[in-house]
Amino acid sequence: MLSFMKVPPTTYVLQYKHGRVIREGAGLSFLYYAPTSTIVAIPMVSADVPFVFQESTADFQAVTIQGQLTYRVADPTRLASLLDFSIDKRRAYCSEDPRKLPERLIHTLQTLTRAITQRLVLKDALVSSDSIVIEALAQLRESEAVSALGVEILSLSILGIRPTPETGRALEAEAREALQRRADEAIYARRNAAVEQERLIKESELNTEIAVEEKKRQIRETQMAAEIAVEEQRAQLIDRRVANERKDANSRAYTLRETLKPLRDLPWKTLMMLGGKNADPKAMVALAFQEMAENAQKIGELNVSPDLLRSLVGPAVK
Repeated sequence: MLSFMKVPPTTYVLQYKHGRVIREGAGLSFLYYAPTSTIVAIPMVSADVPFVFQESTADFQAVTIQGQLTYRVADPTRLASLLDFSIDKRRAYCSEDPRKLPERLIHTLQTLTRAITQRLVLKDALVSSDSIVIEALAQLRESEAVSALGVEILSLSILGIRPTPETGRALEAEAREALQRRADEAIYARRNAAVEQERLIKESELNTEIAVEEKKRQIRETQMAAEIAVEEQRAQLIDRRVANERKDANSRAYTLRETLKPLRDLPWKTLMMLGGKNADPKAMVALAFQEMAENAQKIGELNVSPDLLRSLVGPAVK
């Protein structure tokens, strides 16, 4: 019984007859004799395989890793020799092997991921999805199990790494406490900065006051120095004036002494007589009486008229 086979370009088909491959290729269309032929159809399109599995970290904490693996069949002939991709006349697979391929890949990926997560503590594992992807993808592409299947790994992505709900709540509480501590530290730092700034302002004000007082002191010292200089100049002026007055007095005394020198040896009577019209009559009479008193032993009798006494004792007649 002849049958017709036509596959799209993304499907690689092999026709076995009597245990030998008589026809193979992608996108073939042909007639074959069904009772004596076995048709193997292997899809070559890329396939996305989601995965979710739980692993333990280095500190014995469970985490759930969720992601997606993308692959394609690069060597369909090698894959056909390991898994049964044969189809019946209804184009359905004759075995469950086609579904085993993504399972094997996921198992291999889980083994590699477990080795990585077991080296990390929980906190590091939760934030290391990128590094886990890079390391797991490189090891998966180099894996002998994957290369033996003739499969090419296109990409690997980890959508999330989550702890258990209890652990997650504990981490959230710890993170909140850490954030609160940082907020408190920020408040304390701001207060300390304000106190420090106020201290600097006070210190600046005190330094300004000290500088002002220093300037005032310098001004007072300058004023005192100026006053001292003025007083010194004044003292010098007074000394000079006194010296000049002393010289002037000495000069006048010398002049008077020299002027009176000729008269120094004259008797006073002669001097009184020299007074002439300017001599005081009373003084002249007083001198006469003094002369008589000195020669009283020579005078026998002295008569003084009342008019003379009255003229001597009474006020001068103008």
